Amino acid sequence: MPPVRIDVASASRTYPVLVAPGLISDLETHLSAAGIGARRFVVSSPNVWRRHGETIATALPGTPHLLIPDGERSKNQQTLGRIYEWLIGAGADRHSVVIAVGGGVIGDTVGFGAASYLRGVDLVQVPTTLLAQVDSSIGGKVGINHALGKNLIGAFHAPVAVVIDPSLLDTLPRREMRAGLYEVVKYGVIASRPLFEQLSNDLSRIFARDPDVMTGIIAQSCRIKADVVADDEREGDRRRILNYGHTAGHALEAVTRYRRLRHGEAVGYGMLVAAELGVRRKLLSEADREALSTLIGNMGPLPSVSDLSADELITAMHRDKKVVEGRLHMVLPRGIGDTQIADDVSDRDIRRALKVIGIR
Repeated sequence: MPPVRIDVASASRTYPVLVAPGLISDLETHLSAAGIGARRFVVSSPNVWRRHGETIATALPGTPHLLIPDGERSKNQQTLGRIYEWLIGAGADRHSVVIAVGGGVIGDTVGFGAASYLRGVDLVQVPTTLLAQVDSSIGGKVGINHALGKNLIGAFHAPVAVVIDPSLLDTLPRREMRAGLYEVVKYGVIASRPLFEQLSNDLSRIFARDPDVMTGIIAQSCRIKADVVADDEREGDRRRILNYGHTAGHALEAVTRYRRLRHGEAVGYGMLVAAELGVRRKLLSEADREALSTLIGNMGPLPSVSDLSADELITAMHRDKKVVEGRLHMVLPRGIGDTQIADDVSDRDIRRALKVIGIR
């Protein structure tokens, strides 16, 4: 069967997202079919290379590769410098293509390297985690973290292709699967009740990595993001709905120094906080809030955050890139499948909502 193809329109180009089990083994064929240049450089991580390096090396014979750390704490200027030094030493020029093979941290860091090296070279995303497959590999947002906040340094740099192979998830630890699923839940809340309900009904098949189910939910998530990105590439208006759960989520990551929570886990908590705000404003029904809470709970335990203080989280939220002219913008649910942006959420409102995840 041919792969599912989703075309993402951006200001700089329209690029394909290909989704099908087994794509990684035939990577050369798909890259060549997309007209992607032959001078290629792969950047991945030791963890990913240990699991999939032999397959990738066989698929792209003779292609040089660099391995960099893949944790959130490594998504920084030092790692970026290693990418530059390697590309310069290898003689990469403006006709070169950088291929990011890994999860969200690899995709974001390598993507920013590609965006800024020689003022921009072509980028291919080959995401290996569920979170990266459904979210971070699509849309062209690339960047690194700063000690004071997540993704504060970055750019918009659309890839020339995204190649998604759900079979790569077979070796993904269950916790990483859950982390990716929280982002899929996000898509259901912001745009698709049917997707949300499928997650609720098919969790056992999802955790079993059923290829048909996984291909379906990945493709649905990619279509939602492609539609949003095509309408608003640079997050001027509609794209902000993709930040549902991320305001509190990014703050949780920052105050725990990116050590305790996976990104998706932080978003899971953030969705619960935003849902509480939605209920308090009478935007979201108790039934829908309960459905969201139940789905997140059924996915498995989240790391405890009850030792954190509301004050430090609120301070971190106000350093977030979603603050505009001193006003914090938050995405609030109006129901499963619909959201709105609020720019009048007070610190007092946030403090009350944080209680739902055990923070006082």
